[in-house]
Amino acid sequence: MFKRIFWIGVGVAIGVVAVTKAQAYVRANTPDKARQFLLGPDQDNVPLRTLAGLVDEFNATRRAREAELNRQYIERAD
Repeated sequence: MFKRIFWIGVGVAIGVVAVTKAQAYVRANTPDKARQFLLGPDQDNVPLRTLAGLVDEFNATRRAREAELNRQYIERAD
C-alpha cells in the first residue's frame, strides 16, 4: 500500500512540474493576445482559479448527490 501511495505522489509531483513548465513555455513563447485567450486576463492566478473551480464543482456535485440520497431514504421510510 505504501508503494502505491509513493508512486501516486511521484505521479502528482511529475504532473505539477509538467504543467508548470508548459505554462512557463506558453508565457514565454506566445504573444500577449494568445496568452490572454489561453490563460485568461488574470494570468498570474490560473492555478488558484482552476483549483477553486474544481473545489466548487466537487461541492456542488456532492450536495446534489447527498440531496438525491436523502430523498431516496425518505421515500423508503414512508
